[in-house]
Amino acid sequence: MGLTGGVRVRSVTSVVLLGLLLAAPAAADPVPAPVPACTITDPRLAELSGLVADDQHWYAINDGGRSVKVWVLGKDCQVQDTITAAVDPYDVEDLARAADGTFWLSDTGDNDEDRDTVALISLTPAGEPGIHRLTYPDGKHDAEALLLDRAGVPYIFTKSSLGGAEVFQPAGPLASPGPTPLEKVATVRLNSTDTPGGPVPGIVGSVVVTGAASSADGTVIALRTYTDAYLYPVRDGDIVGALAAPPVRVPLPNEAQGEAIAFQPDGSLVSGSETGREEAPQVMNVVAGAAGLVAPKPLPTSAEPTPASGVAASPEEKDGLPAIPAAAVTVAVIGVIYLLFRSLRRRRAD
Repeated sequence: MGLTGGVRVRSVTSVVLLGLLLAAPAAADPVPAPVPACTITDPRLAELSGLVADDQHWYAINDGGRSVKVWVLGKDCQVQDTITAAVDPYDVEDLARAADGTFWLSDTGDNDEDRDTVALISLTPAGEPGIHRLTYPDGKHDAEALLLDRAGVPYIFTKSSLGGAEVFQPAGPLASPGPTPLEKVATVRLNSTDTPGGPVPGIVGSVVVTGAASSADGTVIALRTYTDAYLYPVRDGDIVGALAAPPVRVPLPNEAQGEAIAFQPDGSLVSGSETGREEAPQVMNVVAGAAGLVAPKPLPTSAEPTPASGVAASPEEKDGLPAIPAAAVTVAVIGVIYLLFRSLRRRRAD
């Protein structure tokens, strides 16, 4: 679940250190700005966390939850239907959709890192569920992002790690109920930004991965943080190879707790925010033509070295880590104090 569900001090400290080490300038090339499309006013979707899209609808899930439920929305943000199943998940965080129309819910939230297994839950449009339990090879992780490649292989992105988001995929075919072991296939490093928004200072919130999406044809993938989206071109379905290249950053400013992201069939990017408060409406934002910003290009012919397989290294890392500005240190300290305060307050409330 998101920050509204609790904070683990160790994870927060790792994220702050990551933000300090990877401070970076704003994107150099202009990209289209998000445009508000409509506003979700239904209080039942106050915890909006995962999103997919087709030509006619948006399909959404709430963070956490005690039942499996996919909300069907029109492009006017009005709830038209729900797809449900009698399954009690632990902490659902993201949503993906396979080519055959099956929804995949990522029951991978683990704020306290105490789950022996996590799970992917498949859900057909007719409401038929399947549970596929998973185990990590290296301990426990909190993960809020899921995407499927064009062959339907799932990739799970952890939320907090000193080295950035760690990327896992099943080591073999998914078993039901499993568990199926996961294997680590990549690490993604993101730079902190000055995009406003999110529930914590930007140096923290701008480097944690809170959602992921794949374009309809599988040629572009997106990762998002609380404040920005990162777009990667995918050649021949190679997700790991895509993550090894520098992404295009698309700012998603002023989202209160941005976790939901999806590509529409026309290549536009739609994003939404969790609010945590039933009385607070959520604006759905659309970035037109986003997928076209990173359409796959011909492979380079030069012998210039590339980052190690599966590691997305920023240009600044070629000459070592950048200097940490004093302002960044100050913001990071404020962020730690803020998150510790929220954590202690919740623990007292519990």
